[in-house]
Amino acid sequence: MSESLMLRIKRVPTVVSNFQKEEAEEGARRSGGCGRNCLQKCCIQGAKLPLYAFKKLNKIVSEKEVLGNENNEPPVAFLDSLLLGEWEDRMQRGLFRYDVTACETKVIPGEYGFIAQLNEGRHLKKRPTEFRVDKVLQPFDVNKFNFTKVGQEEVLFQFESSEDGDVQFFPSAPIDVDNSPSVVAINVSPIEYGHVLLIPRILECLPQRIDRESFLLALYMAIEAGNPWFRLGYNSLGAFATINHLHFQAYYLAVQFPIEKAPTKKITTLDSGVKIYELVNYPVRGLLFEGGNTVQDLSNTVSDACISLQDNNIPYNVLISDCGKRIFLLPQCYAEKQALGEVSPELLDTQVNPAVWEISGHMVLKRKKDYEEASEENAWRLLAEVSLSEARFEEVKALIFEAISCRDKGSENDAQDLLEDANANNSLEEVDAINKGSHCAMVSGNQECLVRQ
Repeated sequence: MSESLMLRIKRVPTVVSNFQKEEAEEGARRSGGCGRNCLQKCCIQGAKLPLYAFKKLNKIVSEKEVLGNENNEPPVAFLDSLLLGEWEDRMQRGLFRYDVTACETKVIPGEYGFIAQLNEGRHLKKRPTEFRVDKVLQPFDVNKFNFTKVGQEEVLFQFESSEDGDVQFFPSAPIDVDNSPSVVAINVSPIEYGHVLLIPRILECLPQRIDRESFLLALYMAIEAGNPWFRLGYNSLGAFATINHLHFQAYYLAVQFPIEKAPTKKITTLDSGVKIYELVNYPVRGLLFEGGNTVQDLSNTVSDACISLQDNNIPYNVLISDCGKRIFLLPQCYAEKQALGEVSPELLDTQVNPAVWEISGHMVLKRKKDYEEASEENAWRLLAEVSLSEARFEEVKALIFEAISCRDKGSENDAQDLLEDANANNSLEEVDAINKGSHCAMVSGNQECLVRQ
């Protein structure tokens, strides 16, 4: 996108840390500790945090077989005792900005069962900022808020792969500054119970962009949790990420997301065993990845697809579902439409930013009026504005297939083969559990939503 067409929209970012505040006037005083007990050089020397070292697996197996041996009990239950236990400890210590467990939540009647939550607290104590939406990849800016500025009390534990192949837990382990640790921290403005942030290699100060190593770490976190109600999500810049410091989000919600119920049609199976499907009769066009000969096969395929999107300046969201077995990739263009003035005032008035959770069907609403009037039709109408047009989605699929085919088979002709497979599979017979519901077509919207470069 040319500089003359550079898009900026006034946004109100979500506060994810108690130390996220105006930073511009504070950067100069950093001697002898800043008083925040943060993760920067001023405070981190000698600091210790719990360390959970997970076991790397070749295959994603059932919840009860993650360790491959029922007698090989982990030293601590990762999800129930460690993650949720530590999260509840921080809640009791008053580190959250509001009690998310008191927020009203309901399943909206209808075919898909969209989930509505009234979260008025998430809309309080915000600061206006300029949020650029025309660049998915932007350099890390040390002067802006980043996760090294959070207090150490907001960090639950370090999350790393085990060096000896077995799960290990250390209640108090030194922070290895030279080998930047990955950490799990609370989101002080939570959407749901157990809402945390996974921050890969936090001290490297990586910008918000997917790479193979970081995505594999997120997939292992989903596997380690071993619970289908605990999901991880990712928002790129331009798709409602609010902080340009690499992070994934995760939380626990014991209800099936609408996107997880959506019918799909199979596009192809790669040589690596990864199966790729396209969502059918869902308001946001997207892809589903499953299978793979190994965990790394699945992870590499999805991360390569994400890399191709961000390299081509296409905003996107990712949902890691079903203990890491299913991964949804959802390119979107709502922020660009918003910046161009192509979203209706009625939708803008809701102040809903459709990121990964909203796209998956968990609608976080900020006004009681919208909560009381929540309907499947209203949810569908909002999400339809998020989706790429059919023509643009086909272009984006071609970019993705080109990227993953080059790595899967190493042939320039493979992308065309994959597209031919997709076209051959477009009959209704290939649709998995297709639903003949009331939403047989997308709600009409702007069909020229291209992400310009």
